[in-house]
Amino acid sequence: MRIDDIRQRLRAHGAKPCHEDKILRLWSQALPMDSGKRRPEDFLPLDVRNALPALLADLNTLAQVRSEHPGDDGSSRLLIGLQDGQTVESVLLPRDGLCVSSQVGCAVGCVFCMTGKDGLLRQLGSAEIVAQVALARARRRVTKVVFMGMGEPSHNLDNVLEAIELLGTCGGIGHKNLVFSTVGDPRAFERLPLGTVKPALALSLHSTKPELRAQLLPRAPRIDPADLVEQGERYARATGYPIQYQWTLIDGLNDNEEEMDGIVRLLKGKYALMNMIPYNTVDELDFKRPSWERAAEIARNLHRRGILTKLRQSAGQDVDAGCGQLRARDAAVVIKPQPVRIVRPDAIR
Repeated sequence: MRIDDIRQRLRAHGAKPCHEDKILRLWSQALPMDSGKRRPEDFLPLDVRNALPALLADLNTLAQVRSEHPGDDGSSRLLIGLQDGQTVESVLLPRDGLCVSSQVGCAVGCVFCMTGKDGLLRQLGSAEIVAQVALARARRRVTKVVFMGMGEPSHNLDNVLEAIELLGTCGGIGHKNLVFSTVGDPRAFERLPLGTVKPALALSLHSTKPELRAQLLPRAPRIDPADLVEQGERYARATGYPIQYQWTLIDGLNDNEEEMDGIVRLLKGKYALMNMIPYNTVDELDFKRPSWERAAEIARNLHRRGILTKLRQSAGQDVDAGCGQLRARDAAVVIKPQPVRIVRPDAIR
């Protein structure tokens, strides 16, 4: 279901745009329909009021919490069941954040990520995306939504942008607190500046070397990291939000001095923030997480060299924090790792 389907259904019962917005506002913010100073009978047409219980029942079945896994750090991973029996993951983050999924599975196939092992199974409708926010808000306060869960948002652009527009208007989320994360699809750079709600942008970098990045993100668009940064910089200057560059720090692969020099070369003077995220260990995958001390030293060195760097601790590591892990465990899926040959940094020049 898409947001526009909800609007069309309400219009069929005589709702006007103001009625649609009111109902969508209350739903997306997990508020009762009779909340506020005005009761439904004071402003909603009779036909709309009569149709509302059935509509709300359908909205409540879009996404339901199948299981909840609180972490020691204040996060909580939610396994969300969809109407067709598929599942996705959302994560309630510390400091009122929420990470949502935009697809069941993913087509990019990042070799260090569990989500893409099954490939792309299906897209989420915009209403299914917003339903994750409504579920989270029924549990705690949510003031920031990041599209960093299962899926590549730019591969489901219509639904993701529709959800972002609703969340940034009726949903009451500040535009800079809506974060669109992508590997760098040109379609995202074309369409994000055109929206009424312009989200902040997070770009998955992971390596400054085109060859290594292509191996880590095998089905991402072939954009040179330098070109990706330039496109990000244009968006940052246009919106006034710094670009968040995401770097999954993998032991012995992209944690060397040559890569750090590359980061300084690409990001020096840019309106940017580097998020260093130590790899979240997945038993089925042959990658290792660097020590926290090593990761902290890398972040300090970059900061000293003029790159605003934050070392991020992946939320909820004690509850299968890596996207796709909880879903795979719930479905009792035995995922056989595909052979992946990664050429180590000293072989790439």
